[in-house]
Amino acid sequence: MSAATAPLLGQDLSALTHWMESQGQPAYRGKQLHQWIYQKGANSLGNITVFSKEWRSSVADIQIGRSQVQHRSVAPDGTIKYLLTLADGQVIETVGIPSDQRLTVCVSTQVGCAMACSFCATGKGGFFRNLKAHEIIDQVLTVQSDFGQRVSHVVLMGLGEPMANLDEVLPALRCLNTDVGIGQRSMTLSTVGIPGKIEELANHHLQITLAVSLHAPNQLLREQLIPTAVNYSIEGLLDDCREYVRVTGRRLSFEYILLAGVNDKADMAMELASRLRGFQSHVNLIPYNAIDEADYQRPNRQQVQKFAQVLEQQRIAVSVRYSKGLGADAACGQLRTAKRTTEKESPIQKSSLLP
Repeated sequence: MSAATAPLLGQDLSALTHWMESQGQPAYRGKQLHQWIYQKGANSLGNITVFSKEWRSSVADIQIGRSQVQHRSVAPDGTIKYLLTLADGQVIETVGIPSDQRLTVCVSTQVGCAMACSFCATGKGGFFRNLKAHEIIDQVLTVQSDFGQRVSHVVLMGLGEPMANLDEVLPALRCLNTDVGIGQRSMTLSTVGIPGKIEELANHHLQITLAVSLHAPNQLLREQLIPTAVNYSIEGLLDDCREYVRVTGRRLSFEYILLAGVNDKADMAMELASRLRGFQSHVNLIPYNAIDEADYQRPNRQQVQKFAQVLEQQRIAVSVRYSKGLGADAACGQLRTAKRTTEKESPIQKSSLLP
């Protein structure tokens, strides 16, 4: 896509100012355009009322790069899942998660996912394409506008594997930081691990949190749960994680989804502790969230606490995260690439499909 036809979303103040000047407008109009795109959430140039109607009409074919809300599902806890239709008709999901004075957006980075984790709905539908930077940024602006509240945190834990799309993820993170105004320390990038990519990310010296989806204490079980792990030994992955900590000075998080009778036994907690001992890290235990496509079960609270206690006794920093959004299939592992017919409802009205 040429610079002339590229969406305006994702471009910084300097680029937007240059573009406005190329359209015969004074330089100060670039600052106004920047404000309307990133702070006011304008979805078309026609909606930017500080510009004359005549000029807006002359650039009516120029796209800001916003998606369309196809469907909106609200869970009892206030979490909202959005189905967003992109310019080419593909559909992705993003989730707004309110809590206290925070608003977190769970962002997708691909249409579908090629990692094919056995417990995750996203990978069951296959991989279609990478998202562009503006399609990643758009998700945050969509949630921010709908909630009428500033987004404070962003987690790249939606559809897709962010490390497989770093060329678009990195400029999206830059824009969310410098243009939207979200601090890097309030951003988390989640990955199952792709050889060479953790080192690549470390070299950018970002202040984001890296969350590595481990889900098993050894290579054999990890390959059963994450088929692509066959290409990346757990020893190699953890070595790269240690190097990431050394280069960036940032503590890592390890995500560990607990599956009843599969990876939640006390001896597995001991094995996990032995691998992480002395590591500058934190373990997030996530009790499994059920999906129709898999037969796994969630362990009971007693088993979850027992696993956590073993880690604590071994001096491993650990917390248990019970996911929000279960009532709208918006919890961790439940997102999927799917189109939904919504002819009888407004794209932004609350869903009548909730229990």
